[in-house]
Amino acid sequence: MSVQAAASGDRVHIGFFGCRNAGKSSLVNAFTNQQLSVVSDVQGTTTDPVKKAMELLPMGPVMIIDTPGVDDEGALGEQRVKKAKQVLNRCDIAILVADATKPLRGADEELLQLFSEKELPYVVVRSKCDLLETVPERDGNTLYVSAQAGIHIEALKELVGHMTLTDEKERPIVRDLLNPSDWVVLVTPIDAAAPKGRMILPQVQTMRDVLDAHAGCLVVQDTELKGTLAKLNEPPKLVITDSQAFAKVSADIPKDIPLTSFSILLARHKGVLQEAVRGAAVLDTLHDGDKILISEGCTHHRQCDDIGTVKLPNWIQKHAGKKLEFAFSSGTEFPEELSPYRLVIHCGACMLNPREMRYRQKCAAEQSIPMTNYGIAIAHLHGILARSLEPFPEIAQLLNC
Repeated sequence: MSVQAAASGDRVHIGFFGCRNAGKSSLVNAFTNQQLSVVSDVQGTTTDPVKKAMELLPMGPVMIIDTPGVDDEGALGEQRVKKAKQVLNRCDIAILVADATKPLRGADEELLQLFSEKELPYVVVRSKCDLLETVPERDGNTLYVSAQAGIHIEALKELVGHMTLTDEKERPIVRDLLNPSDWVVLVTPIDAAAPKGRMILPQVQTMRDVLDAHAGCLVVQDTELKGTLAKLNEPPKLVITDSQAFAKVSADIPKDIPLTSFSILLARHKGVLQEAVRGAAVLDTLHDGDKILISEGCTHHRQCDDIGTVKLPNWIQKHAGKKLEFAFSSGTEFPEELSPYRLVIHCGACMLNPREMRYRQKCAAEQSIPMTNYGIAIAHLHGILARSLEPFPEIAQLLNC
């Protein structure tokens, strides 16, 4: 995948925060070298987070996010402040923008406290420094800049581009399970829900990770899998399937061929696989009236046989044999209050970065609400979870705990 096509979930997220009229939008425009955000002297011009993908060297692909002022007022202003603070849940780096001609305000100090609580690396940018008699030099992680005069913009990009993230642990999708010259079968059903003329993101990401291991992939639909395997001279190292085809694929491949799903691989990649496996056990203990939240990290047009809103609820209802209630969320609208739910089932989160996915997992854990994901739930419902976890023995042993 090219840098331009790098998925949002794989980019370092850099958020610009501060009070109204601190110069956030002007700075974002100068930082990205584009007129990304509307700039005005009117307070509260930025009403919703604005995102821009770019490349920041030597860091690589990043997502720049401009946010509303955290000192906004009134009922609508409170919603804007809430939106701005929600951005912190998916940021890897935070930039506090504060007017250099004024002292830091209470809202600025509150942001710095939030950065520390969330263990976010951050930079304090004192904007509009061209209005000062002299421009101070950089002091630690505080830098004086002027978007209007172009002062220290490149220095800021250089500083941010070399920052060390608090979570730099490499999380491969599948390449650590492979050796050079191994090959993998990817099962990708093409049905009404499949995007016309292209593959869905988890499939593309997995293919790239296989190639990075110097291994090979064979991509087939579930309807051709059995016949394809019969023609091969040697078995594949691994079969990876779309979750909705789990049952058929499991029945069609020999037991000695390891099997897992894109969704399970992504749960491991995002760092939430262990808790998701534990959460799936709740599917066996549901009662009449229990409410289940099914959450997706992106928004898309729902098909009549949509996996999240149709297939998954039907499979759960059949498995539990109870009268259950289902609620749904998508995109950035993940509920902060989860107490009404007996269980949260999340998608593979290909569009969410690891920090946001861990935040959602943490929200559930702090409220004692179990959470699992599509692939793990579907494997459990079809009685093949143990098999789908065989490539990860340290996780598979949780099924016996």
